[in-house]
Amino acid sequence: MAKGEDVTRTRDVSDGAGDVTSRKQAEEVLLKAGALQSAIFNSANFSSIATDAKGVIQIFNVGAERMLGYAAADVMNKITPADISDPQELIARAKELSIEIGTLITPGFEALVFKASRGIEDIYELTYIRKDGSRFPAVVSVTALRDAQGAIIGYLLIGTDNTARKLVEAEQKKSDQRLRDQQFYTRSLIESNIDALMTTDPSGIITDVNKQMEALTGCTRDELIGAPFKSYFTDPERAEAGIKLVLSQKKVTDYELTACARDGKQTVVSYNATTFYDRGRTLQGVFAAARDVTERKRVEAELREAKANAESASRTKSDFLASMSHEIRTPMNAIMGIADLLAKTALSPEQDKYVQIFRRAGDNLLNLINDILDLSKVEASQLELERTGFSVKDHLEKVTEMVAGRAREKGLALVCEIAPNVPADLVGDPTRLRQVLINLLGNAIKFTESGEVALRVAPDAGSSVPTALRFTVSDTGIGIPSEKLGQVFEPFTQADSSTTRRFGGSGLGLTISKRLVELMGGRIWAESTVGKGSVFAFAVPFESWAAADRPTAAPAGTGFNAPLPALRILLAEDSPDNCTITVAYLQDTPYRVEIAENGTIACEKFTAGQYDLVLMDRQMPVMDGLTATRTIRAWEQANDRPPTPIIALTASALKGDREMCLAAGCTAYLSKPIKQEVLLQAIKDRSIAPTSSKEESSRKETIFVRANPKIADLMPVFLRNCRQNVVAMLDALDRGDFETVEILGHGMRGAGGSYGFQAITEIGAALEQVAESADNNASRKWVGELSGYLDRVEIISD
Repeated sequence: MAKGEDVTRTRDVSDGAGDVTSRKQAEEVLLKAGALQSAIFNSANFSSIATDAKGVIQIFNVGAERMLGYAAADVMNKITPADISDPQELIARAKELSIEIGTLITPGFEALVFKASRGIEDIYELTYIRKDGSRFPAVVSVTALRDAQGAIIGYLLIGTDNTARKLVEAEQKKSDQRLRDQQFYTRSLIESNIDALMTTDPSGIITDVNKQMEALTGCTRDELIGAPFKSYFTDPERAEAGIKLVLSQKKVTDYELTACARDGKQTVVSYNATTFYDRGRTLQGVFAAARDVTERKRVEAELREAKANAESASRTKSDFLASMSHEIRTPMNAIMGIADLLAKTALSPEQDKYVQIFRRAGDNLLNLINDILDLSKVEASQLELERTGFSVKDHLEKVTEMVAGRAREKGLALVCEIAPNVPADLVGDPTRLRQVLINLLGNAIKFTESGEVALRVAPDAGSSVPTALRFTVSDTGIGIPSEKLGQVFEPFTQADSSTTRRFGGSGLGLTISKRLVELMGGRIWAESTVGKGSVFAFAVPFESWAAADRPTAAPAGTGFNAPLPALRILLAEDSPDNCTITVAYLQDTPYRVEIAENGTIACEKFTAGQYDLVLMDRQMPVMDGLTATRTIRAWEQANDRPPTPIIALTASALKGDREMCLAAGCTAYLSKPIKQEVLLQAIKDRSIAPTSSKEESSRKETIFVRANPKIADLMPVFLRNCRQNVVAMLDALDRGDFETVEILGHGMRGAGGSYGFQAITEIGAALEQVAESADNNASRKWVGELSGYLDRVEIISD
């Protein structure tokens, strides 16, 4: 028995030790679980609120204290979670649940835990109210706490602060709204645009359109999207080519197409298009805007028609003026020529008086014709200004010399004053300046019976151009009434237009002066007092001229007093009267003149004989003068002959006449009626003395130009530049670049005479003319003339 009891006791001890071990292990598990539960329950990152079955708070963890600002002692066994929740939200939640469940739910704690009490998982948003009264959004998860028998003994509400997420959501809402607003704004812009807008993908399929595009095609937006762009135009191939052009060039402007609507209506549109890309710079397609240009096309057609009509009227007027100019100047050449010749014969006093009346009447008639032509040129924008250097002092001396005789006849003092600070040398149009000054001085002398007429020149203080000058012409004449002063610059208008007026004139002088001053970029005005006199002034901008004096060009061995060479001259002229006068003009010179009645005879005589100079009338029967000149030049070139000076004699005086003569090959241009001294000077300037020996004959081909000492160093540089121009122009003509030839010709036209090379000026003018008309053969011919001249020209010093 004792042994059995020991065995039993040993087993009991062994079993007791095992129980202790299991219990310790269980305790350790419980301790770990309790520690974990305590860590979770007391986390500061979320609130844990436990209530009893009635909702009174029993547990209020650290997270709840941090979020709500209450200490646990402040709320435990005192309030329910409903007391720290937004009451309006509780009312709204109770109402929603009542509708959802179909049972009346009282606002308050019941509304917070009703679903959980029915075993339904419930997570919702509400607004908690902190102890300080501030609010914050929270997300709350509610769970019912039950005992072992399943009876509810309380509720657990776990909440997280939802402020950050709410801010993100609010910002997202704002962003979404901005995006919607931007989309609406963009769409509004697209729809309100007057142009038909569309986008296509790179293959030309329409991806979007506006209402204007719908109206243009007669199709709805849905019908257009997904359709080929080219399908809505009369020329689909051109439309497709337009899309390809945009894709290759990135943009296209003013690309015209004709849209064809569903009902057959056609509309001419002008497209501006560009490519567009996404943020990654990947090509998305083409954006195009089409504008209806039907009205513009109609207006353009009307303008073209009106322009054509105006040009036709202008041509008719020009043709009429050219015809009248020729018909008047031709007999006037004989009338004035005979008058000049008579004046140089032995006349009685009475005969001399009649001849002088004869000459004055001719001069007055010629001035009237020139005034009418000048006015028509200005009105038709056919008058072009020159740009050449001139001496202000020399120019004004010539002007005053021209009117001094009339002033002396009336016993008037003629004063000319130049301010000390006026530049000595300028660049401008001295011919037109002289014309304005002579008009003003002539009027001043005409309307002044006693006293003086003064011309004063000073810098124009009111101009921004330092070299702008103010010219003032004053007189002590009859004056102009104030009510008439504003009309004096109108055409065919005079202050005294009555039938009893004392002073003659066409009333065009001041009109032309005003137009010329304005053409030169200046302004003109007048002041006057009846009985005391008038002041006419104008201000014109000029450019400074670097050279102190204008260079002179003269063949070797000639000068102001050099003897005239014996020349053989061919005169091509169909008018017997003009032949008589020209021969009479040259009678006392060593020149021998032969006459050809038309261009054909002139060419025959020229090729058969040896002439030093040709005087070529422009209008002749059988063959006109320009055709004859071209024929002569072609013969010279074919036979390797140097060009013979050909002076054109023409009764035309309109724009382009001089250029046409030079382009045909003429060396110079004179407009009829021609004064004897003008003709003699023209022959002298362009003549080459004949020689006899072979050595002298070879030297005849050399053209000598006397150097002006003040610019002698610049003259070779200018010739070198001209030689470079020859190469540049030939290269340009190979490319069909007439613009370069025209520009270089214009430059040489303006500069040649300034350096003493008048032939270069004339060749430059001819090049400018033929290049403007894109005449390749004529351009090459004149480049050849320039090259030949440069090969023969030689500068000599005194």
